[in-house]
Amino acid sequence: MAEPRARAARHKGLMNFEHELREMLYAFGDDKNPLDETVRVLDEIATDFLIETCHTAAKSAEYSGRTKIKLDDFKFAIRGDELLTGRHKELLNQDKVLKDARKQIADIDEGKVGLERGGRKRKEDKIVEKEAAEGLSKREVHGDEELGDEDE
Repeated sequence: MAEPRARAARHKGLMNFEHELREMLYAFGDDKNPLDETVRVLDEIATDFLIETCHTAAKSAEYSGRTKIKLDDFKFAIRGDELLTGRHKELLNQDKVLKDARKQIADIDEGKVGLERGGRKRKEDKIVEKEAAEGLSKREVHGDEELGDEDE
């Protein structure tokens, strides 16, 4: 953060993370209702950090000849801070774990995994499949009467 950037006039005095900061302060041992000035200062610090990081990432994208910012630009912007880089890697790893878990849940719901959908077939299901393969139906052969257990 070489130079502090001025906030746009329309965002001056606007608090972006007030609720989250109040909860974080309480979680870290502050009073249930922290001072408004404390929340305002922390909000300003967090907002300035985000603005600076985005500007650095935008410069990286511009230097690469792109108009869109990619994830790699943010990696480049935080490369000097070991804590941020470590947290970044941790979050990407956690994202991968969650995607894999969602995929497994989707596979179970679609019937690709699990005995309840793709397990053993009942005897009746096997007979119906066999009939469909032969092109005949038992009902046509035996004339619309119901079959008993002895015919199976």
